[in-house]
Amino acid sequence: MNTTTSKTQPALIGGLVMGVLSALPIISAGNLCCCLWIISGGVLAAYLLQQNSPTPITQSDGAVTGLLAGVIGAVIYLILSIPITLLVAPMQHRMLQGLMDRANNMPPEFREYMGSYVGGAVGLIIGFVFMLVMGAIFSTIGGLLGAVFFRKPLPPADAISSS
Repeated sequence: MNTTTSKTQPALIGGLVMGVLSALPIISAGNLCCCLWIISGGVLAAYLLQQNSPTPITQSDGAVTGLLAGVIGAVIYLILSIPITLLVAPMQHRMLQGLMDRANNMPPEFREYMGSYVGGAVGLIIGFVFMLVMGAIFSTIGGLLGAVFFRKPLPPADAISSS
């Protein structure tokens, strides 16, 4: 299985699952547990690739599909994080302001830095780069694992020779 087009749909679906689950505010905490959603996106992509293939996929097919899912998932994460950040940032800012008001010994420079960081473009860029790097690494591992776990058995030799 060397065609790139057959990897597109599984990678899109795996990336969509990874990106959505990683962007949602509370659910994204699953990534704190060994990059759960990122690895799951790669595993799902390899599973779907195997289901669409009549022959067993190779580990490299699973790894490449997982890598594609990781990159796609990072882009989806960024796209979803922008509106989520715009909605959640005022609440985060108020919460951080309350914490800073209670911490009297905090330097004013640090207060100003933290106030500008929450909900800003810098946070989105850092989150995207983090998801891109972690997605590329851990989703590839997930794709490799998915290729091993969901690999179809080889057809019997009789079926191959009689064809």
